[in-house]
Amino acid sequence: MKRSEVNRIIRQARDTFSEYRWTLPPFASYPPERWTGPELKELKNSMLGWDITDFGSGDYYKVGLLLFTLRNGDLEEGDDQPYAEKLMLVREGQTTPYHFHWNKMEDIINRGGGNLLLRLYESTPDEQFSKDPIRVKIDGRTVMVEPGELVRIEPGSSIKLHQGLYHTFWGEEGAGIVVIGEVSKVNDDRNDNRFYEPCGRFPAIEEDEPAIALLMGEYPK
Repeated sequence: MKRSEVNRIIRQARDTFSEYRWTLPPFASYPPERWTGPELKELKNSMLGWDITDFGSGDYYKVGLLLFTLRNGDLEEGDDQPYAEKLMLVREGQTTPYHFHWNKMEDIINRGGGNLLLRLYESTPDEQFSKDPIRVKIDGRTVMVEPGELVRIEPGSSIKLHQGLYHTFWGEEGAGIVVIGEVSKVNDDRNDNRFYEPCGRFPAIEEDEPAIALLMGEYPK
């Protein structure tokens, strides 16, 4: 991805979050040079802040995701915080590839905008797609979902995704951008993502203009 594209996506995200009355924390506006201070060690260890990826596709608007991590456990020092929280923006037809987490359980909440569409598969011991039905909770109710069945999460609704559950999702065409909340166990994007097909979780950035903000994988040590 080019830095100019990343900058544009961040500007668009700020406008969208503002439109939906989501006020981001102060560190969302820190310029790159602000992240050198030792007082930000915990924020950097927890990988808080902007997270933009095209999963190595080269086409962010087709296969990509914007996330902003609001809170998380300290992944390097190891503290007793057991939870994390994120905001995400999912565009119409913009797909996040099939993946699961070995350790993280998460609630995916449609906070507003369009409809979120998902397909789910349980994983087998050798990490392939299972043919077994899936037991999930949607809005606090346990429901059975067939493998690969289309699941629609409308604004205000949520779905709980357990460990080992393959999931892919995208915004429904014609319904608008989706503002997603994620509440989960501690999040470790470096070590706890199992993609069904290999892809790049963190993008390589081509520096064609100065950064307006650093991504959470770019913080200086």
